[in-house]
Amino acid sequence: MKLNTNEGLKTMDYISIRVSTLRGDQKIDFDAYVKINEKMILYVRKGDSFEGTRLSRLKEKKLKKMFIQPENEGQYREYMQKNIEMAYNNTSGKDIQTRSEIIQGEQQANTENVFENPADVESYLSAKDTSGKYVQFLLSNNDAVKSIMSIENTDKSMSHHGVTVSTLSVALAHKLGITDPKQIQLLALGAMLHDFGHHDSSLYPRKMRSEMTPDEINLYKSHAADGAKKVQDKKHFDQSVIRIINEHEECIDGSGYPLALNEKKIDPMSVIVGTCNTLDRMMTFEGQSRSEASKKLLLEFVGKYPLGHIQKVNEILKTL
Repeated sequence: MKLNTNEGLKTMDYISIRVSTLRGDQKIDFDAYVKINEKMILYVRKGDSFEGTRLSRLKEKKLKKMFIQPENEGQYREYMQKNIEMAYNNTSGKDIQTRSEIIQGEQQANTENVFENPADVESYLSAKDTSGKYVQFLLSNNDAVKSIMSIENTDKSMSHHGVTVSTLSVALAHKLGITDPKQIQLLALGAMLHDFGHHDSSLYPRKMRSEMTPDEINLYKSHAADGAKKVQDKKHFDQSVIRIINEHEECIDGSGYPLALNEKKIDPMSVIVGTCNTLDRMMTFEGQSRSEASKKLLLEFVGKYPLGHIQKVNEILKTL
């Protein structure tokens, strides 16, 4: 496909859109551009689609945003809304994998929006609202967790990691018999945003712990407290979400950080997120298979997380 530049508009005149919200099998009603060396390059024309390798190439290059012209914002929003409504509709006739990919993309985009602008009330409330819908999707469709977990985090994205931890956390909470809708909604949201402290960090958080220098490890250990501190003054943030951000690296034996809390002082929701975060870090950032991560969690983290949590999250892994 030939790429074309558009010299008529300046780059500042374009509106950014999230790659994670795009679908390969649906035609678009707007021109979509990529930015290369401060120039806007037409990548997919109106009436065409991202089918084939177009979308995968963008993700392989770790491109998070594309751009549209301002007059096409309405068409883009309609495109997103149509996809989302179909994905959440259990009678849409679409297969669960297609629906899961759309919903996962929406959750990832919401996470990125809050990461980039935590002061924006609308972005946070949108993420909070869709977290409730996401919980219902996971719990009302037998293969939803399996389908979401099959979407590989190829670029080791922190926002994708957040959605994965959220997915596992909801599944684990369900296994533990937690049924309060509000509590699970905030658990899902807190899990998505738990690594906010890594956003804009000078440390590459995807680096394996064994490869970090002592200074990098100290910086890594500061991300939970840093993230909580950055949103503590944001009145629209729920305190339970802030607590998850602050406590997700704590361990029940007091060996975690930043406060070395013991089990009685850690919020139970933070313990759930911590268990699932440790599991996905091993799989996504350390390259371990599910069976390897499952075994390591059981052998090396009993006492740091409740045995019941470890056993049940490993049961979840066996169903994927």
